[in-house]
Amino acid sequence: MSTDLRQIVDQLGRTITVSSKPNRIVSLVPSQTELLFALGLDEEVVGITKFCIHPEDWYESKMRVGGTKNFKVDLIRSLNPDLIIANKEENDKELLEELMLTHPVWVSDISTLEDAFEMITSIGCIINKVDASINLVDEIKINFNKLEQVANSSPVKGKTVSYLIWNDPIMTIGHDTFIKSMIDTMRLKTIPSTHERYPTVTLEELKKISPDFLFLSSEPFPFNSKHQHYYENELPNTKIMLVDGERFSWYGSRLRYSSDYFIEILALL
Repeated sequence: MSTDLRQIVDQLGRTITVSSKPNRIVSLVPSQTELLFALGLDEEVVGITKFCIHPEDWYESKMRVGGTKNFKVDLIRSLNPDLIIANKEENDKELLEELMLTHPVWVSDISTLEDAFEMITSIGCIINKVDASINLVDEIKINFNKLEQVANSSPVKGKTVSYLIWNDPIMTIGHDTFIKSMIDTMRLKTIPSTHERYPTVTLEELKKISPDFLFLSSEPFPFNSKHQHYYENELPNTKIMLVDGERFSWYGSRLRYSSDYFIEILALL
């Protein structure tokens, strides 16, 4: 193997060969795109998705290669990337496999905060920003330790919450999702309790389980005050709240802001 190449393992356990100093990177995951910026990259990132809205300067200036599920393989290949960063859940498997035939694709697989920490430090290692990635993880851990103290003493500890990600049909989150792991840090109990990752529920089922709280996420469905008023009428015994989906589902550098946001939410419940 050439000395300017090295082998690394992604979060699926796949071994890939990458440049020792990647300088043409395509990111297919919004939260990981923002992470690359936070770790100090700029010109090295040559392609992002249309959902990579942070940082705004990159959204305006970088080549957008499509969405997370329908990215354009030929356009990505034309950028001649020496590293493509993807995610098991967010990206289309078949399209990723097509890219894997010709380019190194590093895939994250994240269900917990620990998975996110591993992703951050792994990417830091790949792009030669080890110290910056370790410092970022340390900062996030300190913030979540503060949240743990607040959540453990909160009067709403152990109460139930349903977190909606879609409205028609109504979809919530279940077992083994990163969002659930974030709600766990707030010491709230996610219902319905199911091994299905993103179960569909009816309004009648929602009324039957009668959660203490209903969180209406800003993404992927853009819930707003109109939806809040609707659910307040349908679920009069449930406290309804619009929440910032990025703080619950973005598992990169935006985690720096999640714990303080969760503390604010707990104070309002």
